[in-house]
Amino acid sequence: MTTTTLAVLVPLLPFLGAAAGLLLGRTAPGFVRPLAVLPTLAALVLAVLVAVRQGGGKAVDAATQLTPTGSVPIELALHIDGFAALTAVLVAVVASCVQIYSTGYLRDDPRYPSYAALVSLFTSAMLLVVYSGDLMVLLVGWEVMGICSYFLVGHYWETPEARAASLKAFVVTKLGDVPFLIGLFALAADAGTFRITGVLGSVAAGGIDHPTVVALLLLAGVAGKSAQFPLHTWLPDAMAGPTPVSALIHAATMVAAGVYFVARLLPVFAASAAAMTVLAVMAALTMVGSALAALAQDDIKRVLAYSTIGQLGYMSGALAVGDRGAAVFHLLSHGAFKALLFLAAGVVIHAAGTNSLAAMCRMSGLARRVPDAYWTMTVALLALAAIPPFAGFFSKEAVLVAAEHTALGDRDVAPAGAGWIVFAAALLTALLTAAYAARLWLLAFHGKGTEAPDHGRQPVAMNAVLWVLALPSLAFGLTVTSLDDWFDGNALTPTTTTAVLGTGLALIGGLVTYAAWRRATARAAHVPIGAVAAHPDAEPAVSEAEAIATHTPAYGSIASAPDPADPGRLLLGPLHRHAATGFHLDAVYTALFVRPVRAAASLVRFLDREVVETYVRGAGTTTGLLGAAVRRAQTGNVQTYLSVLLAGSVVLAVAAVLVAAGA
Repeated sequence: MTTTTLAVLVPLLPFLGAAAGLLLGRTAPGFVRPLAVLPTLAALVLAVLVAVRQGGGKAVDAATQLTPTGSVPIELALHIDGFAALTAVLVAVVASCVQIYSTGYLRDDPRYPSYAALVSLFTSAMLLVVYSGDLMVLLVGWEVMGICSYFLVGHYWETPEARAASLKAFVVTKLGDVPFLIGLFALAADAGTFRITGVLGSVAAGGIDHPTVVALLLLAGVAGKSAQFPLHTWLPDAMAGPTPVSALIHAATMVAAGVYFVARLLPVFAASAAAMTVLAVMAALTMVGSALAALAQDDIKRVLAYSTIGQLGYMSGALAVGDRGAAVFHLLSHGAFKALLFLAAGVVIHAAGTNSLAAMCRMSGLARRVPDAYWTMTVALLALAAIPPFAGFFSKEAVLVAAEHTALGDRDVAPAGAGWIVFAAALLTALLTAAYAARLWLLAFHGKGTEAPDHGRQPVAMNAVLWVLALPSLAFGLTVTSLDDWFDGNALTPTTTTAVLGTGLALIGGLVTYAAWRRATARAAHVPIGAVAAHPDAEPAVSEAEAIATHTPAYGSIASAPDPADPGRLLLGPLHRHAATGFHLDAVYTALFVRPVRAAASLVRFLDREVVETYVRGAGTTTGLLGAAVRRAQTGNVQTYLSVLLAGSVVLAVAAVLVAAGA
């Protein structure tokens, strides 16, 4: 079987599994789990075979024209280089783990068949994006992921939180997709083709007339899909969906699509220094802002959501300095440890009975209740904090090295200013990342108070998946020296300067957080037991364990009681209140966009009801009155009709005489 045939089957198998799952979900429920897991595992095996055959060498290209368009042709094309081959393996690995994990996590959910089918369709769409060599076919996968995220985030649709979150995710990403679509058409019009190889060839020949405009239009879609400032606000709210969905969206699909798209078309963006600078500023604001917000969140899933936004900022920063190898390397590394973080968080939430870190820190023995989640989550948090030798250390160092080279002028792909912006923001974010990672670990697993509830041992499928993902989280970075051929031949090994700076700041962040936690814990020891529970802002947390049984949102309380033992409050000080709300961006957008749109809609409704409908009702009333008058004249009496006719004739005769006399 040829490599092209294998590549076609990779996205096709999950699609067929999704179709079969939707058709047989009600009539043959026993087939639902095999149809969810087996096609995805088969796609994983084929993706590995494609990667082995591609080998990081020359790209595999194949195409067939779909239908004549009369202008720019659209082709069903494949373009598989080292980036695509490795990214497809990541997508298939995470999707397989999510499907296996979900068989235990949602085993009692009556809507599991539709959920599993949508996860398979989601996986198929992302694999289509990864392998596609034509921008219009890529757009199909791009939009299918959008609608799948809408349904999956709103899985617990009975609750207002899930409905609002799914709608917000859909609207915000579509807000970016509109200019994205315009940018694709403008790019294809200049290049004369939607084929990625043709577009890149046209860029190299200087055939793009307005590279800045095209690049900025495309960046709008990337900002929406990959949750970059200012279109990132949908991602924390998307935690209303089941935890396995969060793992899939954050680690392997959806948010990774925007970064992957820019990596595929990096020469288009590099043709405009202005676009690269905008991308650098966007990445820097995203990195620092999301890290500060993560340090202030109480919901464990929202901490991880803001963490994802920040790590995507690292990837965008690497692209802004012209190194797509570093960006994709961090995408792969992040995919492993972020999937592990979310799936382990699901186990922790189920065991604790709450999403709230404030509640978890008042429990003792939670680490003993879930030893598998504790140890694997510790590995993932160390990788997130970029502590050597974990995977995150090597991939973050690759980003820092790329930014350093650009800042010092060793690379001329992007402006030196963009390199300095990314370098400074990445170092500050490394400090903050280690701080919120340490905070999460301390509050979740080292609380003091009542004994953590015992909900029994987690299903084997859930714990096994955690250890599978722990391996790449620990060891993937060690393969960096053998991956150069897969990443444009650029060296991805750390340098002494960046390693010392990055690791030193991470250690400082972790140690300072630990010291703040010790101080906050000592202070909390003097707080009366009922003081926190009686706080006026306290709300009961929504347990994800209860969510599985009652189908309420797997979300937890955002505004839970303030915790006096929270080191984040000490570290952020007055900034904590603003960071906890995401720096009020939702309120700003509400004031700037939502309220004016609602006011305009209310005005239109008023005009329609009070003005347009008034005229319509008046026209109808007038016609009715005329009809009633005419109806009264129709008596059915022939003598009356003759009398009226005679009277009319007399009137006409008199009028005629008067006219004649006047003439």
